[in-house]
Amino acid sequence: MSKTIIVPFLLLPLWLCSLGIAQESPWKAGLAATKITPQQPLFMAGYASRNKPFESVHDDLFAKVLVLEDSRGQRGVLVTTDLIGWRGDDAALLRRAIGEKLGVEPTAVVINASHTHTGPALARSDLSSQDPAIAERSAAYMRDLMEKIVAAAVGAAAQLAPARLSWGTGVVHFVMNRREFTLERGVILGVNPRGLADRSVPVLRIDDPSGKLRGVVFGAACHNTTLGPQHYEISGDFAGHAQRQIEADHPGAVALFVQGCAGDANPYPRGSHELAEQHGRELAAEVNRLLTTKLTPVAGPLRIAWGEATLPLAPPPSREALEQQAAGKGGALVWVAQQMLARLQRGEKLPSDYTCPVSVWQFGDDLTLVSLSGEVVVDYVRMIEDAMGPNRLWISAYNHDVFGYLPSARVLREGGYETRGLIHGGIGLFAPDAEKVLVAKVRELAQAAGRKLP
Repeated sequence: MSKTIIVPFLLLPLWLCSLGIAQESPWKAGLAATKITPQQPLFMAGYASRNKPFESVHDDLFAKVLVLEDSRGQRGVLVTTDLIGWRGDDAALLRRAIGEKLGVEPTAVVINASHTHTGPALARSDLSSQDPAIAERSAAYMRDLMEKIVAAAVGAAAQLAPARLSWGTGVVHFVMNRREFTLERGVILGVNPRGLADRSVPVLRIDDPSGKLRGVVFGAACHNTTLGPQHYEISGDFAGHAQRQIEADHPGAVALFVQGCAGDANPYPRGSHELAEQHGRELAAEVNRLLTTKLTPVAGPLRIAWGEATLPLAPPPSREALEQQAAGKGGALVWVAQQMLARLQRGEKLPSDYTCPVSVWQFGDDLTLVSLSGEVVVDYVRMIEDAMGPNRLWISAYNHDVFGYLPSARVLREGGYETRGLIHGGIGLFAPDAEKVLVAKVRELAQAAGRKLP
């Protein structure tokens, strides 16, 4: 059964309009950033064909924290990271550590990853374990990473000050559906100009009471993969460049990038640092354009709903089929088959489902932030919009537990790379009904958090 946790409801603040008194800021906000660039050579995440540690640093990686507090003291903590993704157990440890330091429930913390493929593989990566010395460096990096992010969260909370929030949505055009249909090879990783893609750019502006910009949270739904497996330079890719450009254009402000439902989208064109910088400039320019427009004010209270969606897995292949798959030439599916066989050889039963976290932040009646786990394909944007209504809605992915891909029933039917599902743990592939379970859980949480549903 799915689990749901609701943070206690908070009443709307009283307005003092009848006396002509200026409205008190309904929010407090604190922001902080910390550099998380590895200082020693580590294996890189994202491309299995890489066979050596990174060689240099093209641009630094950062973790950033936004702490929000409404007028009744309810806090929410958003952590954004220039990393490929957080495994569920590591993210849970970090949420608990932040919660203990800030006096908030771990369920009030969202940890997002930009999904850069030019960052470090984290401590328990199978690549890192090939070399004991590098494995130890990777474990040390992970410990340092956790400490830095917790310290940044404490720093952001210490900076809490009255703030005003507003939000809007723009568009970028480099986001490309990557599921290319071919006659000879079926669905491949390529370019599909007619395929679905979420090209929206949601923006949350954080001002001080005088209207000075303190921070901006912005998003895009695109694999952070302008750079390919041939690149051995640490980089935040387009998302890192966009954050850096926005901060350069607004001295003193902190820019935080939140990844969207990018499971089946790549930047186009791609393949060079110049293109990564170009896409970053385009994204930053659209955010800057929105910051010059009249955005929609965001009132409180903040109400947070957290739950777990128990997603069904497809029946596992026969042992004979797994053995044939495990004997392949390499790749994620070969590894998954090997892990499944190893479980069977240990006498373990293969699971029939996988449970992943989902959270919803409801900002008064003005905005709903949905935070999904995994590498979610674009179909879920439309399905969640249909279930909840498309307005005042921000859908993010690559939060909580980046277990692998979360395909839709359509993607599973068509085939292709994104059907791989659960990479971490090697326990199987998702069933088509997983989409119904997830969307139902999101709707349930949104209703519990106070969103008005159709």
